[in-house]
Amino acid sequence: MLQLLEKLPPGRALEFLHKIVDGICSRAYPRYQDYGSVWSLAEWMEVLEETVTYFKTAVGKNISDEEAAQQIHELNSSYQEAITKCLKGRKEEIRNALVERVNAISSAQLQDFDWQLKLALSSDKISMLQIPLLNLDLDVRENGEIKPISIEMNKEELQNLINALEAANKVTDAIL
Repeated sequence: MLQLLEKLPPGRALEFLHKIVDGICSRAYPRYQDYGSVWSLAEWMEVLEETVTYFKTAVGKNISDEEAAQQIHELNSSYQEAITKCLKGRKEEIRNALVERVNAISSAQLQDFDWQLKLALSSDKISMLQIPLLNLDLDVRENGEIKPISIEMNKEELQNLINALEAANKVTDAIL
């Protein structure tokens, strides 16, 4: 993995790696025409993919610095140093980009919420008396517009919502 990186002169490695991170963070990736004298087109595609995968995996799986270094142990020490320096310096930026990418999966995003607990004292059904109800007000941003949503839930419905949110959180954690 990343062996092709060693074809790049050591003095240009850090600059190249930072351009890769720029690309991950939705800015410009490095251009082939700037590195065409170093790699063939097939090698270029491979080194790009492997480097992007390394950074995304190292940050997304939150692996330790030692583990990250272990994955690149076969490289020359100057390249290991450059990769480690870039990773440490831009880890938070990469994490934010990955989180943004996951958030963008859905066009609707929760902006704010408020809740209120009420006790239903009267009802047309005698069995419904004195049941705690939760009023949940959500502000959801969809396509740049904030939409208020109000929901009233009993204890069972609230528990179902909590279970669904916990399951969604586990899936999100697994992605990151």
